[in-house]
Amino acid sequence: MKDYHVVVIGAGGAGLRTAIECARDERVRVAVVSKVYPTRSHTGAAQGGLNAALGNTVPEDNPEVHAFDTIKGSDFLADQDAVQFMCKHAPEVVYELDRWGVPFSRLNDGRIAQRPFGGASFPRTVFSADRTGHVLLHTLFEQALARDNIDFFNEFFLLDLLHDGQRVKGVCLYDIKNGEVVNLRAKAVVLATGGFARIYWQRSTNAIGNTGDGVAVALRNGLPLKDMEFIQFHPTGLAKTGILLSEACRGEGGYLINKLGERFMARYAPEKMELAPRDMVSRAIEYEIREGRGLGEGTSAYVLLDLRHLGEAKIRERLPQVRQLAIDFEGVDPVYDPVPIRPTAHYCMGGVHVENYMTSSTLMEGLYAVGECACVSVHGANRLGGNSLIELLVFGKFCGMSAREYAKQVDFLTLSPGEERKGQELIEGLMKREGREKLAEVRRRMGEITWEKMGIFRDEKSLWEAYQELTELLQRWENIPVVDKSRVFNTNLVELLELRNMLELARAVAYSALHRKESRGGHYREDYQERDDENFLKHSLLWQEGDSLRIEYIPVRITSYQPAERKY
Repeated sequence: MKDYHVVVIGAGGAGLRTAIECARDERVRVAVVSKVYPTRSHTGAAQGGLNAALGNTVPEDNPEVHAFDTIKGSDFLADQDAVQFMCKHAPEVVYELDRWGVPFSRLNDGRIAQRPFGGASFPRTVFSADRTGHVLLHTLFEQALARDNIDFFNEFFLLDLLHDGQRVKGVCLYDIKNGEVVNLRAKAVVLATGGFARIYWQRSTNAIGNTGDGVAVALRNGLPLKDMEFIQFHPTGLAKTGILLSEACRGEGGYLINKLGERFMARYAPEKMELAPRDMVSRAIEYEIREGRGLGEGTSAYVLLDLRHLGEAKIRERLPQVRQLAIDFEGVDPVYDPVPIRPTAHYCMGGVHVENYMTSSTLMEGLYAVGECACVSVHGANRLGGNSLIELLVFGKFCGMSAREYAKQVDFLTLSPGEERKGQELIEGLMKREGREKLAEVRRRMGEITWEKMGIFRDEKSLWEAYQELTELLQRWENIPVVDKSRVFNTNLVELLELRNMLELARAVAYSALHRKESRGGHYREDYQERDDENFLKHSLLWQEGDSLRIEYIPVRITSYQPAERKY
């Protein structure tokens, strides 16, 4: 067992930025735990950019306009003080990244370039062609490696939190490389494990490993999850695979067209057109398909993303990865032909309930959550493109400060013999398990349920069926054996652990969505099609008690802008 002042679970953008800030005091020992090598973290898949009101393209832009756009985009469910905090500090963290070496795309005069994104009043999305997440992740990893007081535990899987019910003591990990269980004692633990949109197994932009491990562990340990009903479906996933084509496609001027050649967004958002918020564009695409103006049939139906008018030079400069993805996975070169696209599960607005946005602290002392696994809430019911990367950078920085200072003030807690054996007993039990259920079959059925019954369109019947069926799948999970008995890189065992996490979170989404009887942002109920501020202008908190779930609600913090109808 090793001792660290702070243990950060996750080595994506949120985890690395937090660790870097923790390590500014050389006396503070930091461990960063990741189930993949850090440069394979999902932050690297972000394409389009990050939002900050630098005013480089339009001088009138400022943090308050950024905040209003974010609050409006959230369908007024975001906590406005947290949003204003994020937008205020966004420019400083961008310039910090610039000094660290992120190769941002530039204007002719050398200033950082900014492009338009959906729901924004001005072009404020800072970018590096369409590989922004990749360069951001590598730069943060370099900065973390340069600090002698950060140790990396790569290819370690989070099994559990160690705590006394009030305060965190450390974490229990599974070493994927050799099959051993390792306990790390810590004064502070930061969950930065990313999102869980892989619960939509069949159609998602997310990496296979985005299984919500930290969120599920928090739920099992008595912590509430917030706003779990709000899932974002990205409008432009490749039709065959669901792989992401960046919002930069529309930000640079791309069109969405149906089989009649119409730019159909004129029907749904005549002012913003293709640059309306993602939830509105995704629903518009699905309406076009429903009404027979799409191409293809059934689950293979799609509309078209047309970039041809941008010209080859601009596509090569601004959208090189988009072009390559379209060629590789659809067999279509966007320089010459429109690309088949359809909405795909992309981002989770909900996550571990963060009690204090300035510290990213949770309801358990010494435990913090940051990035997509957390719900601050700055995205509310719908996230604007470009706000996820800036969220993890701003709150990662301040979370790191808070965890560092907290860890310097408290002592380590002693682990009991039972806590020290907890993880080993779990793994041994799974390895000995017998049963006839098949992991792939249960996982496939989960993907069918989530897409068909709790997707872009929802209603009482579909959500209740989803909740019941996912509960049954959790019971079936208990009878899935580990077929591979080896100790080294036992991916069969890891996938079994991940499947439990996904099933628990999918059920949480269904349960939360069932109880929110309105439509708001990414949560669209066909049986309750209007937003209901009188009854549901509030955050949902979901608790797990034994095998049961419980919902309660807390107010949205409204400081500057009263809710209004969202028009674009």
